Amino acid sequence: MIVNKRIGLMVLMRESIGTLLLLAAWDFVVVILYQLFHQEWMEIPSLPLSLIGSALALFMSVRNNTAYARWWEGRTLWGAITNNSRSFGRQVCSILGGRKDLVRAMAAYPHALRTALGEVDATKDVERLLSPEMAARIKGWKNQPNGILVQLGLGVTEEATKLGIDGALHGQIDRILSDLANAQGGLERIQKTPLPIQYSGLPRALANIFCVVLPLSAVQTLGWITPLGSSLVGLLFVVLDKTGADLQEPFINTPHALPMAAMATTIETDLLQSIGEAAPPPVVITNGVQP
Repeated sequence: MIVNKRIGLMVLMRESIGTLLLLAAWDFVVVILYQLFHQEWMEIPSLPLSLIGSALALFMSVRNNTAYARWWEGRTLWGAITNNSRSFGRQVCSILGGRKDLVRAMAAYPHALRTALGEVDATKDVERLLSPEMAARIKGWKNQPNGILVQLGLGVTEEATKLGIDGALHGQIDRILSDLANAQGGLERIQKTPLPIQYSGLPRALANIFCVVLPLSAVQTLGWITPLGSSLVGLLFVVLDKTGADLQEPFINTPHALPMAAMATTIETDLLQSIGEAAPPPVVITNGVQP
């Protein structure tokens, strides 16, 4: 995977500039109304708002930790898929005589999985790697990653029977496929079980309300520099909310998403090289978005 490390900061600034300008504009309105027109209704005590801000920061930290736990679990499960895919390729080469169509089907599996989980279409990669016969057999499957695992199981059984492989060795390869199915089930659980509304929608609503009320309290102390201080504090809450919102959906194609394209390409590279075929080019991430 080729990553420009400056992309993260550039994307963050690009996503935040609109919010920052809106906050600054509202802060200027508050300052002008207070300083020039002496609107006394704007004199909100600072202590209650400070306590609200502290509670909001704590609440958003809990939400972000929960979102990161989802993201990290997804990364752990993808690590299990990577390890088991390599193990499958090694077992096919050492026990089943290196049957290439099975190894290539396993290389197609992570591409099919990232298509099922995310908002990208890797169908061309799947079709490029699968044999025409296997592609035809899974064409009607709603869950194509599972269809590939089923066809791999049937192919392993067929080859083990043909070669007279011992049942224990056959079972060893089948356990790898079971571990892959378990990891896939965990990823599907994360995808199909969103965070409750208290964690997904409420932080954004509270952060927006806080950003609107903040300059009404700060203007008494900061005066004409209220837009600077209030906008920066408000931007901090907006960025915290944006980060948590991205992390809680680890498969949607955002700069915070899991690099599924890069991981699938890594698996494909390892498997194809194990049967003497050329590796695909590395994944290039542009502007934080995967291909």
